Amino acid sequence: MARFFATVAALVATGAHAITPEQMLSAPRRGVASPNPSGDLAVFSYSKYSFEKGSNAHAWHLLDVKTGNITDTGISASDVSEIVWLSDTGIIYINGTNDDVPGGVTLWIGDIKSPSSSKLVASLDAPYSGLKVANTSSGDLHFLVNAKAYANGTAYNPETAVTPKSTARFYDNNYVRHWDTWVDKQRYAVFAGSLSASSNYALASGGLRNLLKDIKFTTTRPESPVQPFGDLGDYDLSPAGDIYAFVSKAPQLNKANYTASYVYAGLFNGTESPKAINGPDSEAYKAGHQGASGSPRFSPNGTTLVFTQQDEDYYESDRVILYAVDFTKGSDSGVSVVNWRSLTPNFDRWVSSPHWAPDGNSVFITAEDRALVRVFNIPLNAGADYQPTSLSPNTSYVSDFAVLPDSTLLISGNSIWSSRDYYTLSSSGKVGQLFSATKADKELAGLGPHTFSEIYFDAALPGYDEKLHAVVVKPSNYSANTTYPLAYIVHGGPQGSNANTWSTRWNFQVWADQGYIVVAPNPTGSTGFGQKLIDGIQGQWGGYPYDEVVNGWQYVHDNLKDVNTDQGIMAGASYGGYMSNWIQGHDLGRKFKAIVTHDGISQTQAAYGTEELWFIRHDYDGTILDASATYDKWNPFNHIANFSTPQFIVHNTLDYRLPDSDGIGLFNVLQTKGVPSRFLNFPDENHWVLKQENSKVWHTEIFNWINHYSKGTPLDSEPIGE
Repeated sequence: MARFFATVAALVATGAHAITPEQMLSAPRRGVASPNPSGDLAVFSYSKYSFEKGSNAHAWHLLDVKTGNITDTGISASDVSEIVWLSDTGIIYINGTNDDVPGGVTLWIGDIKSPSSSKLVASLDAPYSGLKVANTSSGDLHFLVNAKAYANGTAYNPETAVTPKSTARFYDNNYVRHWDTWVDKQRYAVFAGSLSASSNYALASGGLRNLLKDIKFTTTRPESPVQPFGDLGDYDLSPAGDIYAFVSKAPQLNKANYTASYVYAGLFNGTESPKAINGPDSEAYKAGHQGASGSPRFSPNGTTLVFTQQDEDYYESDRVILYAVDFTKGSDSGVSVVNWRSLTPNFDRWVSSPHWAPDGNSVFITAEDRALVRVFNIPLNAGADYQPTSLSPNTSYVSDFAVLPDSTLLISGNSIWSSRDYYTLSSSGKVGQLFSATKADKELAGLGPHTFSEIYFDAALPGYDEKLHAVVVKPSNYSANTTYPLAYIVHGGPQGSNANTWSTRWNFQVWADQGYIVVAPNPTGSTGFGQKLIDGIQGQWGGYPYDEVVNGWQYVHDNLKDVNTDQGIMAGASYGGYMSNWIQGHDLGRKFKAIVTHDGISQTQAAYGTEELWFIRHDYDGTILDASATYDKWNPFNHIANFSTPQFIVHNTLDYRLPDSDGIGLFNVLQTKGVPSRFLNFPDENHWVLKQENSKVWHTEIFNWINHYSKGTPLDSEPIGE
């Protein structure tokens, strides 16, 4: 704590204190605004962390879509985890407590205007989440939720489960853990239930039904939502409540080696198990579309489903295309599909977040495009050559959106200078601003677009005839008569981007307000600039991207006169961490006063310590058995003789994709060579540092390091060790 306040004092002394890490981390965090059926009210989650109290305050807030006025609903967000609209003021919600079943949850129905009068309608025996609801013609409420389940299909409740006497983990395939969790015997499943209108919405007899239980598999047990990031976006329920759809991994393929997943569908009241509509026997599969699927969404009349899919079955960064298929219902058993077609066959961007227009004639989607996520509209009858144009403003990164009854969009957005903006977007492109966190939150006061700009520099990728892009962020109190050290930040992925978006992990404004000018390039591998640039990094991790990072640095050195490259520092996480390690062993590494690497590969020949073998197999041109030359060619450890720049290493214990031994090995090499270096580890964090207290330490120690080597500020002497 003393080091943190010392850092703040130093910033105050230099005037570089527009937004500190503590301010950024304690600023309110607001969720996506979810509107009611008429579109005049929207509910969203709210949380705010207090470093003084060491805890979060949670609430559910209500946005008046006409006026922008925000009020507290009075609903306890510490208890209520999800709210779904049933009518303009009627709601159904999940309460995370259950007085009868430890670890279970309860369903309540009430009115957003008088939540205290809500009525308990169902007691559920496990920690279900991801509520989706449909009003049926009979008045019954059909709903879907998800939870982990045993192999026999029953829901898993960790609070009531019998604890084994042994802690052994035992496997006979090579997918033993993922992201931050060891694989156990339970899998997530979508459950269906019905609340009977004739019985005051009591849970219908039979309780909840596991929709995945009877799916046949040979290699991979079905699971939905797909872990580790799957949520209720992985499944959908038709507006009439009669058909469901969900995404699950390919049952005949190993998850360590393949990314393929399929969309399954079935009748809500049917007796047959769901069928994969784009699985191996489908028209889509035979046409070569065999990769990961996502985001199934039913049309307003429930007869058409759109979904996203990639072609390659072991390439997570293949182009994502929007497809549609029509449903026909059988007698009482199942569904069949007809008229499968691609809606974006030649749109050179990744499609995501499909939302139907109210008339069912088109679909709104988002896609990353040139450092922003934008909204586009795709007509169902569009030809193969149709090229959608962006509907959203050029200063907003669209987190998500909802479609109102008149086809106006309610956008939940953000930017480098604002953690949350709510606004409406008409079909003519008119923006109705409702809320901006920069204007509302004292922690963000003074932030704005005046610090943001973009530059363009030369590519190295053969055949790529566009300039490459970089984000530039200046200090909030920037002075035109001052030069600032360069903070050069390379993004992760490598199929990712440095974009105009708010982040509580790598917040460019927070870095800039340490008294730097941040330049964040988008070299080969970056998303949002066309598939050719994305694909170009295959087998080239230290090749074209490194040359382009050099080109970007040279452009800054030659053209940005307010940037002092001689005192610059370089940082990166994930692939950016790999690039930090690669740069350390090459000429560009001598251009920086200090380097920061977070959870990055330092030893490519140890990359098989990951569980995502499909990832390394694609990006390194094959397995370690048949492409060892590629693994060796781009190995940072081949260049340890050149390591000499002071380097700060972060590597977290729960990052199973990039085991922490990689960071420790790098630290040991630097220490052996006598290169100034420090190692920071969080045993309770994964690839990211998410806990506010941990994040404050992360920022404090990194900034202490770079400020010392770039600006000569004192270096603390408190790390653990002799």
